[in-house]
Amino acid sequence: MAATLFALALLLGATATFSAAPATWCVVRSDASEQVMQRTIDYACSAGADCAPIQSSGLCYLPNTLPAHASYAINSYYQRKRTNDPTACSFAGAAAIATTDPSYGSCNYPSSPGRDVVNTCGHD
Repeated sequence: MAATLFALALLLGATATFSAAPATWCVVRSDASEQVMQRTIDYACSAGADCAPIQSSGLCYLPNTLPAHASYAINSYYQRKRTNDPTACSFAGAAAIATTDPSYGSCNYPSSPGRDVVNTCGHD
């Protein structure tokens, strides 16, 4: 009985000690100019971001605005690069970390570099 209680106490202590970090996203700052937003899209999409969802047939194309497309591209880049690059959300000050999920409708903003980054179109 004592061994069971000890094991339970260890398990509860370990669970409390190893809590997961909160999800984060990287989005364009509202004060970024349209020119800067376009440059961030161009850079992110050419440097490893999955930009297929913001193409005309993608789930994140609408709204067809620079802020929406820039945020998606920036976040995709950030999720793929953040493990090895602590400045992955910088974009020369044009982007910021968000703790509120910017996903909407069928447009899923990944919050990790895992499977959901690759599977943003809703199929395997």
